[in-house]
Amino acid sequence: MYYAQAVRNTMGPHQRGRSARWPFHRSQGIAVAAFLFVLFAWAAVAGAMTRTIKDEPAIVIVAFGTTTRAQATFDFFEEQLRRELPAKYRGYKIAWAFTSEIVRERANKKFAKAGSAKRYRSLAQTLANLEDEGYRKIALQSLHIFPGQEYEDMEKVISAFRTLGLRIEYGGALLHEWPWVFEAVSVLEQHFLSPEEGTNVLVAHGTPETFPGSNATYLGLDRYLSRKYPNVFIGGVDGVLTREQALDQVKRYPVKRVRLIPFMYVAGDHIMNDIMGTEPDDAGAPSWAMELRQAGLTVDTVETEYRGERYFKGLGFYRGINHMLIEQLLESLKRLEER
Repeated sequence: MYYAQAVRNTMGPHQRGRSARWPFHRSQGIAVAAFLFVLFAWAAVAGAMTRTIKDEPAIVIVAFGTTTRAQATFDFFEEQLRRELPAKYRGYKIAWAFTSEIVRERANKKFAKAGSAKRYRSLAQTLANLEDEGYRKIALQSLHIFPGQEYEDMEKVISAFRTLGLRIEYGGALLHEWPWVFEAVSVLEQHFLSPEEGTNVLVAHGTPETFPGSNATYLGLDRYLSRKYPNVFIGGVDGVLTREQALDQVKRYPVKRVRLIPFMYVAGDHIMNDIMGTEPDDAGAPSWAMELRQAGLTVDTVETEYRGERYFKGLGFYRGINHMLIEQLLESLKRLEER
């Protein structure tokens, strides 16, 4: 239970015993703890004979994940990352980790059925694999938008692996600081309809829990948008900024045209089905677009072309958004050089 104890050692007294904030289900935590116990016990005995400790760091990119064709968003990001990395970093290994257990399970089944060797790994598995390959320094960057529960759980895994000897530097979520919030909105502004043309709704994921700090970011963003733009609103699939509030504002607006703009890193299942879907869901509820069209509005969204195919334009298809995240990664690489 070395790994599990390491996680507990990184938690403050106010966090211990709060199972709702624990990053793994109990069965998953036990499995990971057992795996890492065997891994590090073996490494202590045989590591010096079987591997060379690497001087350079590895780069780890952490995302929620998706099982849809919008996986191309991650390819787009990695291509931009490799272009923007300074020459001295371009030979570094880039590994990916995905925080959603459900997405990992479904994606890996699809990969296996297709005969692909590709797999989605958890952050714990990815860091353990890198340690086993001889890496002792990691520069990590999250692609999460809000500093919510997924991001906090990621930090706990990082803290645990730090206690096991890895030097890990990492950046914040995209909207971790208010200047970053304002910059991200300015990147999207190019797609906003003018007040004379209609309204815009930023479609976020949201969080169903009340305790994550990301709720403050959602509410602050809503306030910022309402003060700066008379025709830009925000709604979430879950959480405090509800679908009903956003769509009611749109319906009351005198110009009956609306643009639904994905405010998620990947415009995957939620955007394809819950937002822009053309058929009701299993419970009979219409998509946002269907509801608005039934109310007499003209609805569109933002799309992009990549490798000859059309995609809904999630935040990961904006070079300006990716540049913000890459800049944070570069700062992490610099900190590893200074220590």
